[in-house]
Amino acid sequence: MAEIREGELRARGVRAPFIEAGPADARDAAFFVHGNPGSREDWTRLVRSVGDVGRAVAVDMPGFGRADKPRDFDYTVGGYAAFIEEARRELGIERMHIVGHDFGGPFALMWALQHQDAFASAVLINTGVLIGYRWHRMARLWRTPVVGEIVQMLVTERGWRRTMRSLNPQPLPPEDVARMYRDYDRDTRRAVLKLYRATGEVGALGDALSAAFRALDRPALVVWGRQDPFIGVEQAELQRRSFPSARVVVLDDSGHWPFLDDPERVAAEIVPFMREQLGTAAPAG
Repeated sequence: MAEIREGELRARGVRAPFIEAGPADARDAAFFVHGNPGSREDWTRLVRSVGDVGRAVAVDMPGFGRADKPRDFDYTVGGYAAFIEEARRELGIERMHIVGHDFGGPFALMWALQHQDAFASAVLINTGVLIGYRWHRMARLWRTPVVGEIVQMLVTERGWRRTMRSLNPQPLPPEDVARMYRDYDRDTRRAVLKLYRATGEVGALGDALSAAFRALDRPALVVWGRQDPFIGVEQAELQRRSFPSARVVVLDDSGHWPFLDDPERVAAEIVPFMREQLGTAAPAG
């Protein structure tokens, strides 16, 4: 697999480390956007694999991983979309193939609607344009003042490991579970509360967003772990309302993090898709 390179950029006043593989000067690139909790390191295996067929980049989002976590950052979907755009320009990418997971999906999809000429294709992993979606239990707690703060204070490493075991049908690699907890520090916990409280009922906008993306009809690949306890698998097929030509792959034995619990199968789906997309002509304006 391609060699990983490490770097650092600054966008929206935030210093953020990134990893990349493939040709560093390519103007077409796959851009990986993690969710909560997560970081660029969620994507190390896939960045290596996609780097064999083109340029692949993953950046720590503000408030997560080893990126800056300023109190005054705009921790909203729009704020993250603006960060992605500045990062794209900083990296010299002209045409972007987004790969999103969890909250990284809304971040990247908001960017895509705002910058349609640069938006080439989408890979959606347990995320997307959610239709009729209701917040999961933990999100409802985070969105509740005082209660959310107490819940975050009570998170311990032992409890984290136990919860990760109970939520996933297949064990996640121990090093990934430990990394997620290491990065889930006080500042990240604060950023999570701000993000969830600044985001309305995402399912309420699903139909309108679907119409906007359906008009673009960009190539898309949807990969979903059937046993996701946070975003139900019924949302996988619903992505066709937004991306009519999407290929939808459901992994029966995976949960919310299929790229961690079944990395070989996920790579086997994403790498051929990216091989095709990174070699195509730019979309119409």
